[in-house]
Amino acid sequence: MPLEATETASIRNVMRLAVPAVLSNVAVPLLGLVDITIVGHLNSASYIGAIAVGTMMFNLIYWLFGFLRMSTGGFTAQALGQNDQQSIIFVLFRALLTGLVGAGLLLLLQRPIGQLGMRLIGASPEVESLALRYYHILIWGAPAVLCLYGLNGWFLGMQNARFPMYITIFQSLSNIGLSLLMVYGLKMQIEGVAYGTLAAQYLGLLMASCLWYARYGRRKSTTRFAQIGWLKCFLHDGMHLAQWRTFLRVNRDLFLRTLCLIFVTLYFTHVGACQGDTLLAANTLLMQFFTLYSYFIDGFAYAGEAICGLCFGRKDHVTLHHGVRNVLIVGLTLTACFVLLYALAGTQILALLTDHTAVARQAADYLPWVVFVPLCGMYAFLFDGIFSGATASMQMLLSLLAGAIVFFTLQTVLFETMANHALWLAFDAYLLTRGLVLRLSWPSLLKRIR
Repeated sequence: MPLEATETASIRNVMRLAVPAVLSNVAVPLLGLVDITIVGHLNSASYIGAIAVGTMMFNLIYWLFGFLRMSTGGFTAQALGQNDQQSIIFVLFRALLTGLVGAGLLLLLQRPIGQLGMRLIGASPEVESLALRYYHILIWGAPAVLCLYGLNGWFLGMQNARFPMYITIFQSLSNIGLSLLMVYGLKMQIEGVAYGTLAAQYLGLLMASCLWYARYGRRKSTTRFAQIGWLKCFLHDGMHLAQWRTFLRVNRDLFLRTLCLIFVTLYFTHVGACQGDTLLAANTLLMQFFTLYSYFIDGFAYAGEAICGLCFGRKDHVTLHHGVRNVLIVGLTLTACFVLLYALAGTQILALLTDHTAVARQAADYLPWVVFVPLCGMYAFLFDGIFSGATASMQMLLSLLAGAIVFFTLQTVLFETMANHALWLAFDAYLLTRGLVLRLSWPSLLKRIR
């Protein structure tokens, strides 16, 4: 049952949704870290490079499909707010169908995608050969990964952040056990790592399906659809062109937004690489500060998404206002903690990340820019979640485009005089611009439910 209005907007509910999401985010890197750790004990350093290259490729591929989780969460929360049981079910169907179509395209195009990825990365022949072996096995996990995107977004829209956490932890533990078994028990080397991760992905999907059936599959509305016939019901009510047009429009905007985001991230890495290996390493270490903050603040963005979508579905302006205020209060508190942590212990964190004195010293020169990253990025992350819950995808796309324009303009104009300082200044301004554009768009978004 949907929460009462006062409970929906409470800080307690924000934490109930955010904490499991944060734990899920922190667990995600384990899936790549486990593979690297296992092959790190094999007899060639090329295995580490191959896993790193393969993981990078899959991160980029699946990042492009992140729209599936975002849009599904927003549409589901709105349908829940309207207490429209039929729409709740059909949102999930559309997400799963879109995920399966996307996975089918990835499987059909796996060879050219793999070749393009290797050409762009430019690895050595030995690493490229191993990475392709890893890639061509693990690409068959695309149906499981993309269906899980849809299911996890749907769970969040149903105000259930615990199920995605359970699934992520179970998948990580399965990956560890199966990869160890196949590499050290069955002596399969890099293929064993790939098959272990592949099996863990499908086990994660199986667990998600079981959790869905146990919690939601026996509802009266779901049972009624089953009695009528899922296929007949879906073809009759679930294929409405207007609903599909809205669904595809939102996903199109979010897909383009992700493309822009990836372009900025890759260009940031490219500029660092052009300045030498030491500076590239320093920028990579400093970017871990941003990544760590994003794991935490993203959890509160997910909470904002679930709460905002529910309030939009109910057309409850007052609860929405209080809910967003509490999300921002908790987000600001978290951000202040990270700013203090980075300002007081940034040098010590760098020392933990590397033993290379030259890299640490170079990174310390740009640490002040990193201290401001949480402050500049807070609005961008939190309002991304809030606007995602409202399925206001065009505003999200425009905010990213505005941020990208600011980033490339500042980096181009100032780089000659400020060098790498210009890159970090442009990155901070990019985050700040995204957040400010969304904040300025907030009053017009509120008019949709007044």
